Amino acid sequence: MENVKSLNKWANAHTYLPVDLVRIILGVFLFMKGISFVTNAQYLHDLISPVDQYGGGMFLLHYIAPAHMIGGIMIVFGLLTRWAIATQLPVLFGAVLINFMGKMHSESLTMAIVVLLLCIFFLFYGGGKHSADYYFKMQQ
Repeated sequence: MENVKSLNKWANAHTYLPVDLVRIILGVFLFMKGISFVTNAQYLHDLISPVDQYGGGMFLLHYIAPAHMIGGIMIVFGLLTRWAIATQLPVLFGAVLINFMGKMHSESLTMAIVVLLLCIFFLFYGGGKHSADYYFKMQQ
């Protein structure tokens, strides 16, 4: 618990509006990616087909899109940001892994790595000063 408090104190002391804008853009991107997976379920099924032979394909179909949509909204508002990012990490690690197991798409791999790195950054940084987390903390 002390680690989270010290991380929050550091993030609030070093918060900048551009970092919060990057968080918002990341959340919008994840939300839109979730929407695209819902509207084109066959594309998502084709993406996870290399992993489907190990089992859990139906679970992945029903986890990835809602995790992106709900997590994206939470990241945009900065509500439980670290928890929302934590739900994104398995999906993003899988996105990087799928590019090595299946057909390599360099633009998808690059996008997955960039989003993964941003999520790891915000996992430590938190929501920042312009977030619902900060607002609710100040209301206590």
